[in-house]
Amino acid sequence: MIYVVGHTAIDHICRVKDFPPPNGSVTIMDRKVFFGGGAANIAAGIARLGEEAALVSAVGGDFPGSDYDQWQKSLGITQQFFHVAKTHTPTAFMFTNDRGDQITFFEWGASAIFATAEAPALPFVHMATADPDFNVRVAEKAEFSTFDPGQDLHRYTREQLEKILSHVSILFANQHEVRGMSRILGIPPAEIAARVPVAVFTRGKEGSDLIREGNSVHVPAVEVFAIDPTGAGDAYRAGFLVAYCRGYDLVDCCRVGSVTASFAVESSGCQTNLPTWEMVEARYRKSFGDFPPEKSTGKRASGRIP
Repeated sequence: MIYVVGHTAIDHICRVKDFPPPNGSVTIMDRKVFFGGGAANIAAGIARLGEEAALVSAVGGDFPGSDYDQWQKSLGITQQFFHVAKTHTPTAFMFTNDRGDQITFFEWGASAIFATAEAPALPFVHMATADPDFNVRVAEKAEFSTFDPGQDLHRYTREQLEKILSHVSILFANQHEVRGMSRILGIPPAEIAARVPVAVFTRGKEGSDLIREGNSVHVPAVEVFAIDPTGAGDAYRAGFLVAYCRGYDLVDCCRVGSVTASFAVESSGCQTNLPTWEMVEARYRKSFGDFPPEKSTGKRASGRIP
């Protein structure tokens, strides 16, 4: 079982030609509403790939019985929710321009409960976007934990980041988040990577870098016709974590992450085009060659870094 902590959200994904200047405006060319939230996206990706996923999240009174609720249940996701009946499920408003840049506005709604909620003690957990203090408490109690700051990075203080990095085994971050962490911590990216056993820094279409013990390995992105970049990072983490749970080495985990992300960007919405494990295997062979055998000899990997 892979536990994922963080937001479940409703995504309003909008396409604009370019972002407006302050006090300006632009025309929205297209707007669609999708299931989202960083943690929920990752849990859905894990479930689609055939692993058990438990989602520790917060939802409002509008969620029980909704289409989103039924979708998660159809995937077999174990819902460990804080239900806040008198508010609504978090909502994200995302604007993507013609260059693929994105701006997000996020309304927390029910996720405000994270600030005072009791953190569970979990055996294998990924901490996605959520309240910083809650994520720190989860990391302190976990047997094995991984972390990505996501779009909630601006909420973290230096002390909170230092605490969580001292507990996690794998850090995920894109190039924007790496720069943000560098500013908050006052150290260069190399020092951030040195604070954790394993760092995976993703760079969009330029691929990702796996950093361990000062050594870096580059893994290229899988080239596809991209429709929407939203959710690519979440899909990458889902693929990586499933491969890791199944005992694959770290480079192969990154390659599986790249393949999984390539499906996500082929369609609008974070959960609309998530692949099965068989689909990942087929595209992996086309991009990287022979698919490696599972290395856990029939047993699910422990949290230990191989």
